[in-house]
Amino acid sequence: MCPAAPRRAPPITATVPIDPLELPEYGPVIPVIVIERLEQAVPLARALVAGGVRVLEVTLRSPVALACIEAIARAVPEAIVGAGTLRSAADLRAAAAAGSRFGVSPGYRPELSQAGRDAALPLLPGVATASEVMAASADGHRLLKFFPAAAAGGVPMLRAFAGPFPDLAFCPTGGIDAGNARQYLALPNVKLCGGSWLTPPDALAAGDWARVTALARAAAALRQAS
Repeated sequence: MCPAAPRRAPPITATVPIDPLELPEYGPVIPVIVIERLEQAVPLARALVAGGVRVLEVTLRSPVALACIEAIARAVPEAIVGAGTLRSAADLRAAAAAGSRFGVSPGYRPELSQAGRDAALPLLPGVATASEVMAASADGHRLLKFFPAAAAGGVPMLRAFAGPFPDLAFCPTGGIDAGNARQYLALPNVKLCGGSWLTPPDALAAGDWARVTALARAAAALRQAS
């Protein structure tokens, strides 16, 4: 039997917020990015897109993060840029103003969800326990970031979540790399995963965009088991 043809990702509209449930349509991996210098932002985004990785999470872990999001949103329309490490409603509003199309938080807070609705910025909230999963689900979220994945139970925990939460999907992040990503992506309730291995700090410091593109190409080739 011939394998099914890969599903074509929907076209990107640069200025429109994107439902997190649509993110897996664009590939199995979201790079979790820390950018220390503004001039790195656009070439880094272009290198990732060239390797087939179009969904980018720029974390608010540096003073230039918001400016980097704005630069990518303006100069690399092929990318779907989102903001990570959102910890407050103010973070979320700033991310939306910078041009983010989605937001990611390390944990779950109801006020973040409300801020996302108010700002029309879809949120991928972080969870690590069954209670947090239930709280986020009650607030309407159906794709949840499982963080820190490896420390919080990894693949066995996600298998356990599948029983009581068959209607929910997860994006594990934290302790995931090229060596173990396939184990996570093989789980039925894992639609994509996040990791920092696509953007090594030494590659960014050296401007080694060819290396970033090669890492992105390998990540884009990871496929969830059917």
